[in-house]
Amino acid sequence: LENLQPEIKEQAERLRYEVSVRGRQLGWSDKAARFHFKKSLRRVMTELYIRDNCHPFKATLLVWVQIPVWVCVSLALRNCSVGVASSEVREQFSAGGALWFTDLTAPDSTWILPVALGLVNLLIVEIFAAQKTKVSRLQRFATNFFRAVSVVMIPIAATVPSSMALYWLSSSFVGLSHNLLLRSPAFRRLCCIPRTPSDSATPY
Repeated sequence: LENLQPEIKEQAERLRYEVSVRGRQLGWSDKAARFHFKKSLRRVMTELYIRDNCHPFKATLLVWVQIPVWVCVSLALRNCSVGVASSEVREQFSAGGALWFTDLTAPDSTWILPVALGLVNLLIVEIFAAQKTKVSRLQRFATNFFRAVSVVMIPIAATVPSSMALYWLSSSFVGLSHNLLLRSPAFRRLCCIPRTPSDSATPY
């Protein structure tokens, strides 16, 4: 998508000229000319996305799978922790922890898991924010929103069973690892990910 931007800009300039010429010939109003320009640009962009197999919607597909899975696993862990599934499972959870969270059915009284979760989530948000050179108002709002969500998750994680907090932390840690790995130039070359103008030789 990033590598397509110069071509999209070039096509938009060409279309703007063609529409203005056509508009003068047919006596279009400014509103009609804008409508035809946007319609033509959308068509051209769709053709480019199909050509390079990089439609923006594809980037959101994972989220629509990930969120329901995250919610379902969280609810399943809560049910196991409170004994909804069976008292036998709850007993196994109460003795199946490790380190300081030996009882997975009880909230983490030390707040280590919740605070670690908040910090990992904030780190992910900051990594995304650092990748953007030009930030729009909407992107700034989204970044601040996710910062707030990361902080709010700390007290929430402190009130739920440790099994849920541990799952949330593990999930966020895997997400952070993916983000860091995908910033590595060597790993990107290994996966044949095309170079982009925003690529850095020293991403860390």
